[in-house]
Amino acid sequence: MRKEDCYLLGKITRRHGLAGNVILKLDTDQPELYNKLESIFVEINGLLVPFFIIKSSWSKSDALNIAFKNSTEALVDQSLGKSVYLPLSSLPKLSGKQFYYHEIIGYSIFDENGNDCGVIRSVNDQTAQVYFITNLDGKEVVVPMIKDWILEVNRDERFIKMELPEGLIDVFLIPSKKDE
Repeated sequence: MRKEDCYLLGKITRRHGLAGNVILKLDTDQPELYNKLESIFVEINGLLVPFFIIKSSWSKSDALNIAFKNSTEALVDQSLGKSVYLPLSSLPKLSGKQFYYHEIIGYSIFDENGNDCGVIRSVNDQTAQVYFITNLDGKEVVVPMIKDWILEVNRDERFIKMELPEGLIDVFLIPSKKDE
């Protein structure tokens, strides 16, 4: 399995108990989708290694207590602190204005008047406000991802149409008097 064909599910944070169980901290808005995991891919030395699950239960609302098949001390030690992935093919298809962050990389953003606001290079979800980072005319533009601002997600033509506040894009493109 290649990393490009997978998405990050979370991270194995620590051991749990003496039976070789681990805690998998999920990085998702919908942890309930992962109630019945059969296997996961753990990134070890740059490779995705399959781990098969024999039992799992909720430790917290976003953390699973997992028991691996054929678990050994060495196997558990090797998995601690490692990122966990699942195949992209396991994600349910989204429609309408819903999207996965990895899905929209390379999409163009247009305002409600059809003005180009750049091509999405990445999505930053590590802050309180999630935002798109686009490239417009060689300049980095930051566009807050506010659900009410999203008017359309066109998967065929690979663009997102948004209702943006007047002057938002200009902040990144027009030099201030202080810069001159």
